[in-house]
Amino acid sequence: MMRAKPEYRDRDETEVAVLDALADSNGDGMTVFDLRAVVEVDIDALETALAKLKGDGLIEVTRENDRTIITANEFVIGPDNPTEDYDFFEKIRRRLRL
Repeated sequence: MMRAKPEYRDRDETEVAVLDALADSNGDGMTVFDLRAVVEVDIDALETALAKLKGDGLIEVTRENDRTIITANEFVIGPDNPTEDYDFFEKIRRRLRL
C-alpha cells in the first residue's frame, strides 16, 4: 500500500485520506465516486478536500472518455513499504504537534 509522503500528512484528515487513496491507485487515478467509496466522507467534505489539494498543486484533474480522473502528483507519493525509521519519525512528528 502506497501512502502520501510524511511532509503531506499534516493536512486535514480527509485530504490525507484522499492522497493515500490516490497514491494507492498506482497512478491510474480515481473518479470522485471511487474516492468517495474509499474515503467514506460526504460529498461536500470530499469536494472541499479536492479543491484544497488541487489549489495546492498536489493533485491533477483530467478528462478521459467523458470521465473526470483525479491523480496525485508523483512528488506526493511515498514508498511502498515505509521503513521503521519512517514510522518512528512519523510518531514523533505527530506527538510534537499536540
